[in-house]
Order: sequence, then C-alpha cells, then structure tokens
Amino acid sequence: MSTLLKLDQIQTFIGQYHILQGVSFEVPKGEVTVLLGRNGAGKTTTLRTIMGLNPAAKGSVLLKGEEIKSLPTYTIANKGIGYVPEDQGIFADLTVEENIKVAVKKENDETRQRLDWILNLFPDLKKFWNKPGGLLSGGQKQMLSIARAYVNDNELLLIDEPSKGLAPIVVEKVMESILQMKEKTTIILVEQNFMMASTIGDSFYIIDDGRTVSNGSMNILREDEEMRRKYLGIA
Repeated sequence: MSTLLKLDQIQTFIGQYHILQGVSFEVPKGEVTVLLGRNGAGKTTTLRTIMGLNPAAKGSVLLKGEEIKSLPTYTIANKGIGYVPEDQGIFADLTVEENIKVAVKKENDETRQRLDWILNLFPDLKKFWNKPGGLLSGGQKQMLSIARAYVNDNELLLIDEPSKGLAPIVVEKVMESILQMKEKTTIILVEQNFMMASTIGDSFYIIDDGRTVSNGSMNILREDEEMRRKYLGIA
C-alpha cells in the first residue's frame, strides 16, 4: 500500500511553547490512521501543522513525496487535503447552502455528485438548507463541517474530535458517515472516544508530550490493555 502522507521528526512551536517535539508517522492511502493520546499531547497541533496553520520549525511533511511544510495553508488545501477542525469552523450567519458553497473549489458534475451523496448521508442538512448555520445543533454543525471538507475532490481528510460534545445517538451517525467515507478517501482521525476510534481506524499512532511513542495495527491496541492504560488512561 502506497504512503500518501509522511511526517518525519516534526517540531512545532506555538509562541514560546515547544508543542511538538518529534512527531513521525505515515498514512497509507485508502486507510484511516488514528492519532491517539491524552488531552494536551499535541494531536490537534499535529493536524494544524499538516495544514500549515502552525508551521513546523523542524522536520518534514511529505504529501506523495513532495515537501509541503513551508507552503501556505491555501496551497496545501488546494493539493487535496480537507480539514474538519475541532471547533467545526461553521459560519454562523451563513446558511447551510452558503457554508458549503464557500468551501467548494470547483463546480462540476463530480462536485455535485459528492454533494448529493453527503446530503443523502446527512438529511438534516437538506432540511436546514436555507437556515443559518448558527441555528444548527452541535451534531448538525459537525455534519456540516464534515460535508464542507468532503464536497471537494480531496485525497486526504483530517478530522479532529468529531464526537466531542455529541449525544451518543449522534456519535453513532457521525461514526457511520466516516465509515462510509473511508471507502472513498484516506482519513487521519483524532478521536478521544476509543470505541469510535477502534471501530473506524485501521492503524494508530500514540502521541505523548509532543512525541510519537507507539504505533501499530488497531487490532493490537484493542488487545493491549496495558498500553491503553499507560498512554490513554483507559482500561
């Protein structure tokens, strides 16, 4: 399986704080790679570093073998990386339709087919199509955020904490949607909900204090209670 994205010894600062101190991992094409770790370990900063929002001071970020570490965020996005941020990033005053239109890079038949597919997956977005994004529930905002990233022809989706703050029934719907998207694109998932992460993920990397400390098949982590307790605080 070919590698779509590779991070090698990434170091990232936010102001004076040295957040990432050696993050390395590879993302195989067509799989879901899950980044795990306790709160504050550096998972969100890793996604933001890939997107150029918190540029890396050292190390390399290779997309299909091309160094993208020093590129501006809009250029990285145009290379086929979609980003679903932890705070969802919805424009509250724009309608659902306008939120999606703002995100669309190219209007063509392929884009329309993807939009039809995602609206069938998330019928609530159809129902609130002409309503402001600010009126949506937390779960509906999450669906809209995912839809905006998926509607473009992205080879890679970065999805940060999609279950955060959602009711269990909504978490199930979001999980089902990511499982379906997994058949069509490559995904890096940051997720604290281990049940969700272990159901969706093919492989994992654990980040602890800004460093990659363990990785392997998700099947290994499901069976390794000691590792889960040590790095994730769960049995």
